[in-house]
Amino acid sequence: MSRRSRKRNTAGENRWLGKAAVVSLITGVVALAGGYALVRNYLHSDAFRKFLSIEASKAAQVTGEFSPFRWEGLAISTESFEATGTGPITAIRAAGLHTEVGLGGVRRGVWEIQGSSLRRLDVSLDTTKRPSQDEPPTPTSNSSSKEKSPTWFPSKAELQSIDITEVTVHALLDQGPVRANGMKVHAEQAGVKDAYRAEIKGGTIHVPLGIVPDLRLDRVQLRYQNQQVFLTEAALEAWKNGRISATGEWDIGSRRFSAEGKVSDIKCDEVLNDDWSKRLTGDVVSDFIFDNHTGTPQTRGKLILQNGVVTALPVLDALAAYADTRRFRILTLDEAHTEWRWKKGEIALTDLVLSSDSLVRLEGTLTIRGQQLDGVFRLGLAPGTLASIPGAETDVFAPGERGLLWSTLRITGTLDDPKEDLSERLIAAAGIRMFDQIPETGEKVMKFTQSILGDSSSKTIEKGVKILEEGSKTVREVSGILDGILGGGREKEEEAQ
Repeated sequence: MSRRSRKRNTAGENRWLGKAAVVSLITGVVALAGGYALVRNYLHSDAFRKFLSIEASKAAQVTGEFSPFRWEGLAISTESFEATGTGPITAIRAAGLHTEVGLGGVRRGVWEIQGSSLRRLDVSLDTTKRPSQDEPPTPTSNSSSKEKSPTWFPSKAELQSIDITEVTVHALLDQGPVRANGMKVHAEQAGVKDAYRAEIKGGTIHVPLGIVPDLRLDRVQLRYQNQQVFLTEAALEAWKNGRISATGEWDIGSRRFSAEGKVSDIKCDEVLNDDWSKRLTGDVVSDFIFDNHTGTPQTRGKLILQNGVVTALPVLDALAAYADTRRFRILTLDEAHTEWRWKKGEIALTDLVLSSDSLVRLEGTLTIRGQQLDGVFRLGLAPGTLASIPGAETDVFAPGERGLLWSTLRITGTLDDPKEDLSERLIAAAGIRMFDQIPETGEKVMKFTQSILGDSSSKTIEKGVKILEEGSKTVREVSGILDGILGGGREKEEEAQ
């Protein structure tokens, strides 16, 4: 074949190939246009709305549905999503959803839900429910719908990110209701299948603990993966300048959770009642662990009181009177700390230490059930403190460590009206020997106490001095007089009147 013939044949082949390419391109464009039209028709159908409703319901383990969609290209707007559930999430209401469907994941078998935003999300939780052995039914679409998706369409939806302007949560715990509102949330994929990270800012949280005020949320970072939620960082504020930081995790399947952190910059008068806030001042610092690994939620930690000062504690007033010194009226604490545990509304303080160097030291445990107090302590006093009371430093107190004299001390009563058993034992030890020194010792104690307590107990004190001077009453009557020193004089005076 001549060179010219070969050229003609090559040119013909090129023209044929060119036409074939054009035909293929046109066919591809037509097919793509037809495929897009098919996809678009499905996306704009009610079947796709119900498909997304099922996917959202599965993710939250509820049964719910989106209101009708409004489309602009591949962008969706809808007024609401409402759902109810039989598990921990009992209700969801979302308002003002805007999102866009991406087609980049079609080959992977997923519809990409991109750039989502939500105006408001309300969630109701009930953690008091116990898991049922019967699995909740899987949400399904309405069987009456005639619109079905082609088998080659994706069967899953993948949320890539979402911004929520306002989140409100109502949760029922075993201890009572928790309310959180005013929070802003941003969530996005975390790089692994079905894994997400979220950041929460702003808002307040109300917890069912009387001593804890509303918490002001600064920032919380979470990560979700494999039915587990990890609290990677939490920073909150409470009281006036209090700071709370925490990390933790929650297993959704077993409902077990744990968190640990630290509380700082809290003043005593912010956590104590009005009466005790006048008696104890200082700065509170505590770490904590909060979990339900024993089956019941509980919190524990170690609390340290910094710059602590104790003022006008009744038992200290009595000691000041006995010792004829004002040093016990105001005690600066060089050591103040305790291990603590909260469970079922009961607070237990163990390894409690309150110490004013070389003067007084209190060690022991205290349980607070509601308003009731039950404490067992060891009280150490500097030698000579009770020298004016016969038998006190030999029969009630005994020498021990730290160069102090030690005795047991029982605390009962209530937070508003604590009682102690030291005075009764001191009186019992003194016995008749106290009368041997009347009126000298008795009058000194009573008059010194009068200068401390003021005129409010003057009648009781004067009555006590007169009784002691007469020496005609029993030790039990002396006990009643000294009750006035501990704050009970006004009641006895009223009873006498």
